[in-house]
Amino acid sequence: MTEGSRQGLIAAVGAATQAFQRSTDAFDDAVATRLGLNRADLRCLDWLYDGPKTVGQIGAGTGLSSAATTALVDRLERRKLVRRAPDPADRRRVLCEMTELGRRRTEEFYGPVAVEGAELLERFDDGVLRAFREHLVAAAELIDRHRARLREAPVVTPEER
Repeated sequence: MTEGSRQGLIAAVGAATQAFQRSTDAFDDAVATRLGLNRADLRCLDWLYDGPKTVGQIGAGTGLSSAATTALVDRLERRKLVRRAPDPADRRRVLCEMTELGRRRTEEFYGPVAVEGAELLERFDDGVLRAFREHLVAAAELIDRHRARLREAPVVTPEER
């Protein structure tokens, strides 16, 4: 099947998506190494980049247990990359937020990618950008549905493999 056919083009987009995911994953590994973090810690900083979250929201986003998420936040807090703060809307709740140091350290690595990525997108017209955004939103929803499916499925034990 050639890329010129519809099925070939769909396969090519799938292959390009897989290559993009591998590149992103390898870049995240390199950033985590440079920051002296594990991947779960880095994922937490990513979840906090767009604003404060509860520890429960971080756990849901990272897929970690409550105890593991608390330990993760404790590690990042000791490194002064995040802090706990009362939720201004509900003083009974505690939010976790990225500190200025955490934001500076992550932007040191991801900032240049964001700038070049925006420049890269400038070459596309508005219709292509809308289609691209629509695809990314739908793809994220698809992955989230399958992640939820995996969470609900029984874990395969070594004996069952």
